[in-house]
Amino acid sequence: MRPLEILIAALLAVYLAWPLSRRPRPVWVTSLPALALIVTLVHFWVEGYRWQMIPLYGLTPLLALAGLLGLNQPRAGSFPSSALGSTLTLILLAVSTALPILLPVPRLPKMSGPYQVGTRTFYMEDASRKELYSGEDGPRRFMIQVWYPADPRPEDEQAPWMNHAEIYAPSISDYLRLPHFFLDHLTLVKSPAYVDAPLHPAPEGGYPLISFSHGWNGFAAQNTGQMVELASHGYVVVSIEHTYGARITVFPDGTVALNNPNALPEGKPEAEYDAAARQLVDQWAGDISFTMDFLAAQNADSASSFSGALDLNRIGVYGHSTGGGAAIQFCGTDPRCKAVLGLDPFMTPVSLAVLENGLDQPAFFMFSQAWADDVDSKNARLFRGFIAHAPSALGVVSIDGTRHYDFSDLPLLSPIAPQLGLKGPLDGKQVVKIVDTYLLAFFNSTLQGQPTELFDGKFDAFTEVHPLK
Repeated sequence: MRPLEILIAALLAVYLAWPLSRRPRPVWVTSLPALALIVTLVHFWVEGYRWQMIPLYGLTPLLALAGLLGLNQPRAGSFPSSALGSTLTLILLAVSTALPILLPVPRLPKMSGPYQVGTRTFYMEDASRKELYSGEDGPRRFMIQVWYPADPRPEDEQAPWMNHAEIYAPSISDYLRLPHFFLDHLTLVKSPAYVDAPLHPAPEGGYPLISFSHGWNGFAAQNTGQMVELASHGYVVVSIEHTYGARITVFPDGTVALNNPNALPEGKPEAEYDAAARQLVDQWAGDISFTMDFLAAQNADSASSFSGALDLNRIGVYGHSTGGGAAIQFCGTDPRCKAVLGLDPFMTPVSLAVLENGLDQPAFFMFSQAWADDVDSKNARLFRGFIAHAPSALGVVSIDGTRHYDFSDLPLLSPIAPQLGLKGPLDGKQVVKIVDTYLLAFFNSTLQGQPTELFDGKFDAFTEVHPLK
């Protein structure tokens, strides 16, 4: 719960619990619900309304009215009857408070690096490629969001966790088979980054560049916690929203592109599905390539805020699920990639050439326990064949107590995320710590030459991490 929400509940709790002391309420206690009502109005203005607080919103004015009426009543009263009434109402208060506790406004973990972070979005249009999934004859269009070391100005605004959350949140709820309004409070979530903040002066040679690709039905902001963590350590990080493969994409002109299920068709014969998956990831790899071209042009443009700030000889790529497959595909075909990391990489879309030839770049792969335990799956078989052709791989690990979405920000949505199917039983904060530690150590080692012991094969940094069976 947020600070004013906690204060509202605390004021009401003191008012209701007072009769249990077997003393009549003094005037200041009787006035607490009225004060809670005032705090509620301030909360609307400062923190913002959210539906999880509706029971408390309803209870507060009722108790405020009862408290004001009680100011004109005699202070003495029957302890058993007043205590019973207060106890029952306290139970109602506890139930009303449970909902905003179980479904809080998520907070991204604090960054550990020395830099503050800025973020900026760009619209991409690649006229050299046709859009495959729009049903129209037009160029490939997609969005990217960039996070970078910044020097925020006092007037710079803190960025939302996701742009257009009022559009994304209901769509994500639908995908997760939750009530349409269930995630509306995501409009209130802020990231530690600042919108369009000035770039911090780059070191000699420029900042290393990292590209991230989400999975099928994912979205660009789904791993914002990782984006800001990497940027705080001196990386420029770009997250690509792969239109029609993403859950939803909102363009600057207001048009909305929904996920096209025919791009990865379920229920089709295996050969047809595999061909569709490879076409999809080939397009996603093209998105990564075009994004690298765009950022190279920004680096060379004296009018760009990124002019001369990027080290294009130090490019890392990583992705989650289908985005992990896209990262492998890009790095298997584009020498600009100097390091690749996969989070539960989906291998079916990777081309036969890359599966058979492997990768020459340093690579590292992390699997959730749910995917690692499925040793007889097609994905596991494809990965085992692929990794045998990756001589520079620094390792493959699995994390106990995790599921597929543990590699994103989604487990931060609620302490009941495991019950909602969004994560495994391992504590979300520990998952974030493990993934961020390996992610940062891998790119620090491969792109910046910083020594680390995480990849020495001992696996003693975290008891939950093991080599993949």
